[in-house]
Amino acid sequence: MAGFGLTATCTLVAVAKNQSGGGETSQGTAWVRESRYITVRDGTRLAADILRPVRNGAVETRPLPVIWILHRYLRASLVFGKLKTVVEELPWLRNLLAQNYVIVAVDARGSGASFGTDRGIMAPAAVADTFDVTEWLAAQPWSDGNIGMIGRSYLGQAQFIAASTRPPHLRAIFPEMAAFDSYADIVDGGIPRVGFLPAVALLMKWIDQGHGAVPVDDDPEGKLLAEAVKDHQQNTYGVAAGTALPFRDSRVDATGGPPWLVGSPHSLIGEISSSKIPIYHLAGWYDLLDGDALLWYANVDNPQKILIGPWYHDDNLSSYDGAEHLRWFDYWLKGINNGVMTGPPITYFTIGAPAGQEWRSTNDWPLPNSQPTPFYLRSGPTMTIKSANDGLLGPQPPTEPRASDAYTVDYDVTSGQASRWAFPTSPGQPRKGDMTALDKAGLTYTSELLTADTEITGYPVLHLWITSSAPDGDFFAFLQHVDETGTSRPISDGALRASHRALSKPPYENFDLPYHSGLTTDAAPLPSPSTPTELVFSLTSTSYLVKAGHRIRLTITGADKGSAQTPEVSPAPTINVLRSVDYASYVTLPIIPPR
Repeated sequence: MAGFGLTATCTLVAVAKNQSGGGETSQGTAWVRESRYITVRDGTRLAADILRPVRNGAVETRPLPVIWILHRYLRASLVFGKLKTVVEELPWLRNLLAQNYVIVAVDARGSGASFGTDRGIMAPAAVADTFDVTEWLAAQPWSDGNIGMIGRSYLGQAQFIAASTRPPHLRAIFPEMAAFDSYADIVDGGIPRVGFLPAVALLMKWIDQGHGAVPVDDDPEGKLLAEAVKDHQQNTYGVAAGTALPFRDSRVDATGGPPWLVGSPHSLIGEISSSKIPIYHLAGWYDLLDGDALLWYANVDNPQKILIGPWYHDDNLSSYDGAEHLRWFDYWLKGINNGVMTGPPITYFTIGAPAGQEWRSTNDWPLPNSQPTPFYLRSGPTMTIKSANDGLLGPQPPTEPRASDAYTVDYDVTSGQASRWAFPTSPGQPRKGDMTALDKAGLTYTSELLTADTEITGYPVLHLWITSSAPDGDFFAFLQHVDETGTSRPISDGALRASHRALSKPPYENFDLPYHSGLTTDAAPLPSPSTPTELVFSLTSTSYLVKAGHRIRLTITGADKGSAQTPEVSPAPTINVLRSVDYASYVTLPIIPPR
């Protein structure tokens, strides 16, 4: 799984002084930048930026702990002729420099100014690079041998890979929004996801042509950089190829291998657990990798903490000052007993909670006091939305012997920029948009006005009885909050391709949620158009408080244009969502009792 990793675009406090660079914070803490090649075991040279703190006008000479990033999107770049380093990407790194940490950013094999060819982050050579760079850093005279790692998405996944190799000097990692099960992340419910992922593949290809790349200090004319870029022309792009591999056991013609089975990070659970390297996970409720951090947390046996906020994958957290990173590394790299490991290990943000009460902590996930509560799809109208049906969502089961809602699939319906899969059109663009347009184009089921604040924390699970005129189809479910103005906003969502509906036992702990194997042998078309079929799938994890006087809505569609690769057939199929006594469709919400 790839992603932007380090995406902050903030006003610079430090100004690069020259190509080698350096800077100074507003508090006067300075640093210098050195750029050089690190040679790994197979002779490949990887470009590295080394940022070291300056005290009283001189570079700090004492050996210090080192925090490094394996970067796939340029360790440094030239933007309109101006040098941009990881310190400009992540301004909070200044605080780590000020607290006597060395920061190192390394172009991944096959990218930036590094030599070699990218065959995927799980390729043997790339895995070995994480070990070799860690141990090289530990051996430098400016290093005290205590090494940590940071970074988001690809950069977070690289940390799990490094931990799996068990470098002797890797003391702790801080992965953000990192993939756990690559197949489930990219082929969501059997539906290849688009939007963010193809855009990332295009970004990688553009970078690999040498655009924006910065040579190392000993290559001022860029001759070595030009040689390295030649190596990059043989790179492969797993994110782009992923959408062409619809089954978990799909094979690549060139190798004959099933990449989803052998190239997913969760295959390293055993090695990571045995490493005992401490892990601090950062996740976002609106992230396209929404539940991966929780799956990591549940499946590895390491010292761990987890922080989950109201964030999308590309949110830059520009106001963040690095406090949790500093506490984490002070404890594990410097041995400072600052209490970071005391108290509940899971901290999460409840969207919509009263000011000052949004952040909560727990020892267990799912929450022990969660009360799974079914909300049934019923007949309307509710007069809240002019949708295809305007149905009711409520706790009372249906009483009608026969009841259903017919819907002709609209392939143009889209969740737009509100989607966690959407690629932002500009940095920092608001993503939590109004979903009313989607509701009008789908089947909706809206609750009565809530009589009390209602907290949903955990995983909603949908049981959807359907018939269809087509032998297959994609089904999308959007759980939403409808406020007093009628504006609907996303809470959680899920999707399933009907042919992937078979339930099976997961190969890892997944909180007893519905698991679909995605294997070709388990795929099956829908039965005849008159035969009811149940689709059971979970929606994304969340923690969301819907206020009294507001409503909860569930919207069902047969497409999500721009976010999912749904085959279009003509004429568009007609589906029926059943909601009778014998075929009751409902969504189970993890309701938390009032605090």
